[in-house]
Amino acid sequence: MRQKVMFIVPYALWIILFVVAPLALIFYQSFFDINSHFTLANYQDYLTSPTYLKMTLNSVWYATLITVVTLAISYPTAYVLTQLQNRQFWLLIVILPTWINLLLKTYAFIGLFSRTGSINQFLRFVGLGSHQLLFTDASFMFVAAYIEIPFMVLPIYNALIEINPSLLNASKDLGATSWQTFRRIVFPLSMPGVKAGIQAVFIPSLSLFMITRLIGGNRVITLGTAIEEHFLTTQNWGMGSTIGVVLILAMFIVMFVTGDTREKGGRY
Repeated sequence: MRQKVMFIVPYALWIILFVVAPLALIFYQSFFDINSHFTLANYQDYLTSPTYLKMTLNSVWYATLITVVTLAISYPTAYVLTQLQNRQFWLLIVILPTWINLLLKTYAFIGLFSRTGSINQFLRFVGLGSHQLLFTDASFMFVAAYIEIPFMVLPIYNALIEINPSLLNASKDLGATSWQTFRRIVFPLSMPGVKAGIQAVFIPSLSLFMITRLIGGNRVITLGTAIEEHFLTTQNWGMGSTIGVVLILAMFIVMFVTGDTREKGGRY
């Protein structure tokens, strides 16, 4: 018993110090105005302000688009990876970009999309002229999806690779086509991976702020951008914490909606 407690204590301290305590501080700070006076006005302003409501809709909209685009690319990629002989090597190639610092990757795309960047140089070379690629919604979506793809591929790949091959063989023996096998067996059994991938992509996409500034050029305004403004520019930590509380609630809602409802211990 004492040995179990010794193993539990470090994890409990970690969760308390780095999960529970920060969340409690954000919730506590949300009830104070810029002059450190207790108030409920922050929540009232958020719920009644058209600006904040528009930011919320923008955040949900762009997070949804990023998730859909990422899923559309990642599912076929993960499926193809499971069919390859050297799938571990190709999986490593997919996740390799996650080893590179996010800021470095963002600046690399600035170099690609700028007026003097490689893409515009190629367009001028083929006679299509130079175009404004940076600071557009399309460039923001492209970069965000590129960065999030490995986090969608991995859970889907893990779900696909765990499917019992005997189920696929039985489907073929019973005369099912490849499409029927995929629709009735492969896709339903891979849904836990899809849901985990949606969580891994949608939740961070709600609070993007660095990419919105460097790639979107502040044309894409999200709640993450608002939090950064309040904490670093206006110094209104109370309002920034209020928006943070809203984001945390939104994340819990997404986790609840996309949670795995299967009974524990069940088999495919």
